[in-house]
Amino acid sequence: METPTPPREARLQPMLVLATLSAAFGSAFQYGYNIAVVNTPHKVLKSFYNDTYFERHGTFMDEKVMLLLWSCTVSMFPLGGLLGSLTVGLLVDKCGRKGTLLINNVFAIVPAILMGVSKVAKAFELIIFSRVVVGVCAGISYSALPMYLGELAPKNLRGTLGTMTEVFVIVGIFLAQIFSLQAILGNPTGWPVLLALTGVPALLQLLSLPFFPESPRYTLIQKRDENTARQALRKLRGWADVDDEMEEMRVEAEAEKAEGRLSVLNLFTFQPLRWQLISIIVLMAGQQLSGVNAINYYADTIYTSAGVEAAHSQYVTVGAGVVNIVMTVISAFTVEWLGRRRLLLVGYGICGSACLTLMLALLFQSRVPELSYLGVICVFTYIAGHSIGPSPVPSVVRTEIFLQSSRPAAFMVDGAVHWLTNFIVGFVFPSIQEAIGPYSFIIFAGICLLTAVYIYVVIPETKGKTFVEINQIFAKRNRVESLEKKEEITDVGSQIPSVPAMETSF
Repeated sequence: METPTPPREARLQPMLVLATLSAAFGSAFQYGYNIAVVNTPHKVLKSFYNDTYFERHGTFMDEKVMLLLWSCTVSMFPLGGLLGSLTVGLLVDKCGRKGTLLINNVFAIVPAILMGVSKVAKAFELIIFSRVVVGVCAGISYSALPMYLGELAPKNLRGTLGTMTEVFVIVGIFLAQIFSLQAILGNPTGWPVLLALTGVPALLQLLSLPFFPESPRYTLIQKRDENTARQALRKLRGWADVDDEMEEMRVEAEAEKAEGRLSVLNLFTFQPLRWQLISIIVLMAGQQLSGVNAINYYADTIYTSAGVEAAHSQYVTVGAGVVNIVMTVISAFTVEWLGRRRLLLVGYGICGSACLTLMLALLFQSRVPELSYLGVICVFTYIAGHSIGPSPVPSVVRTEIFLQSSRPAAFMVDGAVHWLTNFIVGFVFPSIQEAIGPYSFIIFAGICLLTAVYIYVVIPETKGKTFVEINQIFAKRNRVESLEKKEEITDVGSQIPSVPAMETSF
């Protein structure tokens, strides 16, 4: 009797690597770059606003007007992100995952041109409008990209490719910090180029991504094109025998017939996905409400209190960016070894501890001046902890815990929660910080603790499991019929339309 051949472990083939680079650099990079690009040169941009206003009205802006305009400039980006996240479900279903990323480049190239000519046109309104549009780009890419990469990847590499979304967000932030230095482009003559650079990755993606395959899962399950899906898998895996993976997708397609295509409203009322939905809401809200943006907001104050000169604080910020990149890359290459849950729990543990220590350091640094240096260490430690788990890993988990029929609707909910909580922290934190000072960080420590407890109790380890296997684990918690019987479908034929839909109590 012949011994069955063990399943082949997929490796990073050139086609898969290049597709990932093209998709991630042209998409997630936009999110990171446009988060950070207006922070360092804010004085230069405000000066442009004021000079433009003076040319029009013969007087300089009132401080309240300037504050309002600058608040709009910053907050329009997450508002655009929210709008983008609400359209992504329709786009990925109608245009495909790759098609959505290609269409999305319009929302990067157009604002890049408008921001690039805003100085010549003497219209700061172009910058504010463009921040909304480029926010739409970020909102679409933050949901469509992990969906595309998660569906391209074999199950043993899904974690690594899934974290590429956050890796390229961090790369975008880091390069924006570098380019924003006063000696490079963060000056009165270079800022239009600085803002317009966001169009370069979009242009490169438009030229390269068409040469890579669409998601095989989308092609097979939604487009019903088995031959194209098989060819795409062969290119991505580097070998001809992809029958096992094709069969896995057929099993998922059969399991999906019980559900049909789910809208956002259906998703909220659908019991078999109740805990998956709660989980992505907790993960995305925890990611933002744990204080990552507040730490970044407060960092300059902490650096100043530690004796760092204002002119040098931008270089300390770049140092924090290096920590961010290094730890996110480490997470990307250990997520398949250590698992998703462990990285999330360790990350939240580090973040919560850093918040508590930072609170104490800020409270007592007036009595013990040396504690101001502890505050800087806490900022770097928090960034390292967030980069290990809370930042990159949710992008992996949110792709894995939903099947094809519910994934677009789930990502719309996920994106809306992400951008709303992002906006809430940015809008509310300054008021909280002014009211209770360093004690505000105990709130973030509490959120880290609550999120970690939820992950420990509810979210299973998903590494090395198929999408259907993960769905079966959640079926027990949701108290619904398991999909195990669906996996017995192996010889019913290769054409999905030939299999009748299965009746179910779902």
